[in-house]
Amino acid sequence: MNKAVPMDQLVDMVMAELEKKMSASKAADNPVANHSMNPVLANEEAQRSTRLEKVSMVSELAPAPELDTFTSKVPTPKWEEGMNELLASTPARIGVWRTGTRALTKEVLKFRRDHAAAVDSIYGEASQALLDEFGLFTVETRYENTENYLKRPDMGRIVTEEGIEEIQKRCKMKPQVQIVVSDGLSANAVDANLGDVYPSLLDSLSAYGLSTGTPFFVRGGRVAVMDHIGEIVQPEVLVLLIGERPGLVSSKSLSAYICYKPRKGTVESDRTVISNIHHGGTPPLEGGAHIGTIVNKMLEQKTSGVNLEI
Repeated sequence: MNKAVPMDQLVDMVMAELEKKMSASKAADNPVANHSMNPVLANEEAQRSTRLEKVSMVSELAPAPELDTFTSKVPTPKWEEGMNELLASTPARIGVWRTGTRALTKEVLKFRRDHAAAVDSIYGEASQALLDEFGLFTVETRYENTENYLKRPDMGRIVTEEGIEEIQKRCKMKPQVQIVVSDGLSANAVDANLGDVYPSLLDSLSAYGLSTGTPFFVRGGRVAVMDHIGEIVQPEVLVLLIGERPGLVSSKSLSAYICYKPRKGTVESDRTVISNIHHGGTPPLEGGAHIGTIVNKMLEQKTSGVNLEI
């Protein structure tokens, strides 16, 4: 069975292969550089081959990292300590250096890899097997398709007529806590984090003695869809777990929007949000437990958003 190659190591493999081919091309164009006549080049190519083999072996054994470990490529930074502190504080692309007037080839490849992952997140679909595992039935907003979803955010805030009927038929009305999951702008975020966040959230709510309604999944949802759902189900608190807009650091970041009695006319300052829930940010298990704590405070104080004292 083939094992997945971690993306960062795949870039290393590509770079090693490019270097190998460039050296072979130079040797062919220059007879003086023939391996039999130039033992130094022959030794260098042998070292490159060994390095490529080691990268391949490590790729088969090592698990794929959630995020790259960013290290400075600047040869002699004027303030090395400050550079290291900056790199330790953010996964942003800082200190990637250059070759001539352009970025290093490896950094360009990593950028294109992360951009492709972000596009895949937006156009992907949440795993039906995962939704079935947690008993989440599916309704849709009026988004129609991904292209329209990106151009018309308002269409992602309204559940279809069929969806309304499904919710009314299958959901417990006026629950204490209503949990809703949506792909939002990253289906990958749901697939990567729901398996940890959702059970942790249920455990946290149970520990506080809180009851939940009937959870479900909204395809093509925007944050404000929680207001429409609030009008239908009328929960005391609604928790929306939704995929964030993917960036070029992580395409698997989940957010939890939490609101006390969301209804038509709710303003953004009435919502409380926990963002960056993923294995390189807020750990999913910790995020789920923290959401439960926030929900409990909302029920105690009967408010949310900027008025909530945490």
